[in-house]
Amino acid sequence: MNIVILLGAPGSGKGTIASRLAADDPQHLKHVSSGDLLRGAVAKGTPAGQAAKAAMDAGQLVADELIAAMIKDVIDETEGEVTMLLDGFPRNVKQAEILEGIGAKIRSVVLVDVADEAITDRIAGRRTCPKCKAGYNVTALPPKVEGICDHCGTALVVRADDNPETVRDRLRVYHAQTEPLIEYYRQKGLLRTIDGDQGPEKNAAAFKAAM
Repeated sequence: MNIVILLGAPGSGKGTIASRLAADDPQHLKHVSSGDLLRGAVAKGTPAGQAAKAAMDAGQLVADELIAAMIKDVIDETEGEVTMLLDGFPRNVKQAEILEGIGAKIRSVVLVDVADEAITDRIAGRRTCPKCKAGYNVTALPPKVEGICDHCGTALVVRADDNPETVRDRLRVYHAQTEPLIEYYRQKGLLRTIDGDQGPEKNAAAFKAAM
């Protein structure tokens, strides 16, 4: 297994790209988001998941090393020539160093580049299925039936953190903490950049070519 890291601001479309590509080629591509990884490890009761649950139950943040251990668990349990599309980790240089420390083979790092103004507008139209976690956008990627998930028929919702003030705060955190990863991976010769404002299909095609 090797890893392709998705970089980009919140709302840049990383998750949409990764889930679309993995659905099209499940034999060779595996989308792993840090949030899904955490929930899955807790549900399975892996050692890392148990430690993470203990931290969350105590109201503490899950340690970077635990997330990295969960990624290693996924690597160890995956067979064949599979590429993991890693979404949401690392978020800073320290996490990148921890990821490298577990021996993860990083194939490339693809930056999905979208201007802050476009992201703010995009997030305002974002909708999520609370059941199967499928994502939509009322203009860029609408469901077939307004307000209803294409996959499971559940009513779509607006995420609590998708309000404009929260979005601006998340963008500030991204620029301060995650953006330094761009130069970090550029110096390692791993960075590729795509225009993330081309629409879902073209974004996915551009990402696939870059990775």
